[in-house]
Amino acid sequence: MANTDPDALAWRVGLVGYGEVGRILAEDLRARGVGRIGAYDIKLGTAAQAPLLEHAGAHGVDLAVSHAALAAQSDLLICAVTASEAVPAARACAGGLPRGAWFLDFNSASPLAKRAAAELIESAGARYVEGAVMTSVPPYRIRVPLLLGGAHAAALAPLLADLGFSAQLASGQLGIASATKMCRSVMIKGLEAMLIESLTAARAYGVEDAVLASLKETFPGIEWERQAAYFFQRVIRHGRRRAEEMHEAARTVEEAGLTPWSAAGTAERQAWMAGLADQGVFGKPDGEAFARSADWRVEADRILERIRPSLGRSSG
Repeated sequence: MANTDPDALAWRVGLVGYGEVGRILAEDLRARGVGRIGAYDIKLGTAAQAPLLEHAGAHGVDLAVSHAALAAQSDLLICAVTASEAVPAARACAGGLPRGAWFLDFNSASPLAKRAAAELIESAGARYVEGAVMTSVPPYRIRVPLLLGGAHAAALAPLLADLGFSAQLASGQLGIASATKMCRSVMIKGLEAMLIESLTAARAYGVEDAVLASLKETFPGIEWERQAAYFFQRVIRHGRRRAEEMHEAARTVEEAGLTPWSAAGTAERQAWMAGLADQGVFGKPDGEAFARSADWRVEADRILERIRPSLGRSSG
């Protein structure tokens, strides 16, 4: 049976997924005063586990040997994995969850996927709450705007506030929060893909300054140079995860009866960037040069050198 203590700081908090988001949450939960934090990630036991072990040791996070093992020792389980793993992760955790435990689904998945995950968790006697993270986590950390949905969302919201989250109830109906997130992603992730495509092509023709000047004139409220640098960096580092999210966004659009031309195209561009990153076009993922330039042109030139090495840029 899960701990029903109304003091959420006394809970055992588990983190499924110990990547960028999981580590940020671990740090902020510890700073908030949560004494028992555990985590599990599929990278544990592989050659990629070193950063996880180092972070866990530095922040007092207990690493579990499996999804089920982590679930069994958690009063609140927060799942932050890639979109394609949202339902499989829920399935892997369900058997180990104590009755009455909370399962907060942080994943960027479609309403249909959220409902499938909820069925798995609820059938195990735990309480599923849909979470929709409404913007990039790093700038806000644990205070990132979070929409909650589902039958148990209203009960969990004040307890999450005690833990430091900035969560608000979207609906008691599952799928509303994730639909809001997914429809927003069509625009935001689409803008990332469009800006990368537009400016890389403009760089090839030597017209990037003219394009940026025109964008600034049309949308003066956006700092386009800064926005471009940020978008290039985020997509290079997290293109795979973003591509999976956009496949879920396309699924959401399709479930509404529309053909997801924009969402599907965005998923392809994000996955294409991830492929270039995997090939080392932007440097080694753990290296200092990897997607760290404040000038997007550096990354655009790397792309152009890879896709047309014998030509270089037309502007010389």
